[in-house]
Amino acid sequence: MRIQLRSFLAAALALCLGAFAIIARPAPVDDDLMAQRRVFPGVGPGLRAVKRGADGKYYVLASPNVGVAVFDPAGKLLTVIGAAPADAPAATKATPAHPTITFGEDCDVDKQGNIYVADRGSNLINILSPEGKLLRSIAVNSPISVAALPEGEVAVTTFRQTQLVTVFAADGRIAREFGTKEELATREDLNRYLNLGHIMSDPQGHIYYGYTYLPEPLVRQYDRFGYGGLDFEFTGLDAYPEAQALRREIVRQEKREDAPSFHPVLTAFGVDPVNGDVWMALHNTLLHFDKDGNRRSEYQIYTKEGVRLEANVILVEENRLLIGSDPLGVYEFLRPDRNH
Repeated sequence: MRIQLRSFLAAALALCLGAFAIIARPAPVDDDLMAQRRVFPGVGPGLRAVKRGADGKYYVLASPNVGVAVFDPAGKLLTVIGAAPADAPAATKATPAHPTITFGEDCDVDKQGNIYVADRGSNLINILSPEGKLLRSIAVNSPISVAALPEGEVAVTTFRQTQLVTVFAADGRIAREFGTKEELATREDLNRYLNLGHIMSDPQGHIYYGYTYLPEPLVRQYDRFGYGGLDFEFTGLDAYPEAQALRREIVRQEKREDAPSFHPVLTAFGVDPVNGDVWMALHNTLLHFDKDGNRRSEYQIYTKEGVRLEANVILVEENRLLIGSDPLGVYEFLRPDRNH
C-alpha cells in the first residue's frame, strides 16, 4: 500500500512540475541571425532608406553621393534619380525639371510610383514622378522623415517640430499636426531633441512614429488622422541597464548649456504591410513584435561573413527582411518567423 502511495505521489509531483515548466517557460532566447546575401550592389555609404513600390520596384536612397537608385523586382539597377553618378546615362542627370537631391534624409513611394524625398540640404519635401521629374515641392525646415499618405497627403517629421508629425495636404498646406512629446527633460531644446524620430505608413493608412532617442525604445501607431493606437515598446530587464544609463546622461546634459547630443537608441524599424507586425533594430539587436505589441523574439544580426550589422533601415517583406547599414549596404535575411 505504501509503495502504491509513493508511486501515486511521485506521479502527481512529476505532473505538477511539468505543468509549472510549461507555465514558467522563459521568453525566447537570443539567437544569431545571419544574412543570406547582399542585395543592391553599389549602394552602401550614406544609406538612408529602402522602400518598395506597388509594382515591385525598389527605391534605395543614399546621400549625398547617390540619390535614389531604382531597382527592378529582381534587384537590377534601372536608373538613378536626383544625383546620378558620372558614368550614368544623360537622361538621369539633374536638370531644373529633374532636381538634384542635396542631402536626402528619407524617401517614400506612393501607389502611382511617385517618389517623395525629404531633402534636408534644401529644406524641401520634393515629390517626383517615376521618371524623376519634379511634380511639386513643400518647404519644410530641416525635414528628417517622410511618408506618403492617401489622397496626395504627406506626413513629415522635422528637427524643429512642435508636435511629432505634420501632415501636408495635396496643395502643400498644413492639414493637421499631432503627437504629444514624452516629457523627459525640463529644457525645451533637450526635450525636443529626445523626441526626434522617423515615420512610415502602411497600406491600411496607419502612421508609425519611431522615437530615436527614448531610453525605452518605442514605436507608436496612429491612424491617418492622428488618433493614437498601439505602442510597441521594449521594456523589462533586458532594456533596463541601457535605459538607466541614458536617463543619467539626460540629467547630466540638462545641467549644461551646450547643444544636446545623444547616441541613437532605436536605429531602424519596419512594419509588416500585411499583418502589422513591427521589427525594431537597436544597432545590431533585432526585436520582433506581433501586431498586438507583444515582443516575440530577439536576435543579433550579422552579414553572411559574420560581420556585425549595425542596422539603420529595415524593409519587411512576406518571406524576408531587407536590413541595411551605412556603410555596409543592404542584406537579405530570411524571416525567422516564417522560415524555421
